[in-house]
Amino acid sequence: MPAVTETWLVLGGGSTIGRAFAQRAAAAGAAVLLAGRDVAELERSAADLRLRHGVPATSVLFDALELEAHRGFARACATLAQGNGHRQLNLLLAFGIMPSQAECEADPLLARRMVETNVTGAASVLTALAPVLRGQGGGVVVALGSVAGERGRPRNHLYGATKAALAVFLQGYAARHARHGVRVLNLLAGPVDTALTWPLPRLPFIASPAAFAAQAWCQARRRSGQVHLPRIWAPVMAAIRAVPDRVFNRLDL
Repeated sequence: MPAVTETWLVLGGGSTIGRAFAQRAAAAGAAVLLAGRDVAELERSAADLRLRHGVPATSVLFDALELEAHRGFARACATLAQGNGHRQLNLLLAFGIMPSQAECEADPLLARRMVETNVTGAASVLTALAPVLRGQGGGVVVALGSVAGERGRPRNHLYGATKAALAVFLQGYAARHARHGVRVLNLLAGPVDTALTWPLPRLPFIASPAAFAAQAWCQARRRSGQVHLPRIWAPVMAAIRAVPDRVFNRLDL
């Protein structure tokens, strides 16, 4: 087994993007902790990583809504990473839900669950993991954001609001922990071909999970702040943000 220089904790390790990113990390020689609710499925993915890449890979139970368990979860992940002989624990936040605007408007409890998962759960677990990052003298936090958070569109502004809130949280998190060597990257993702987008009409510039993970891995090695993925979304969103409200409010977006 190769010497491990870092461990990537994939929060949402059962998601399509989480699994694809884990493959990229393992191929580069990193140990992987796959965190999510379906431990049996995660362990099958971990076994594949161990066999395919010869790196330590472990499944860990994690539920974004179980806030009271997040500090214990963070301590457990730190212990597992230390057992890998790593020099650094890094994080990928790749969980979230995206019910439609109509579903949220019809069911306030579903809208609440989306906010609690995408915002409260994310903020809670990242806050719980902050002492681990500070204690090891740094680390990389990569979060799966969305272009939906850049401007409230009629079709998905409830979901977009959760991603906008996450983006502001990540900005403050980066500023608070930068002095401890923590680097934060918010991936402003366009549509990716996953279970979240399957119910939607075919979307422009949609990326495959493998291609998205490859780009995310490259950006994670050198960038911080915010970056659009795929990069075509940077000019697209610049144009959308520039549309005056009186025009934008008449558009069916």
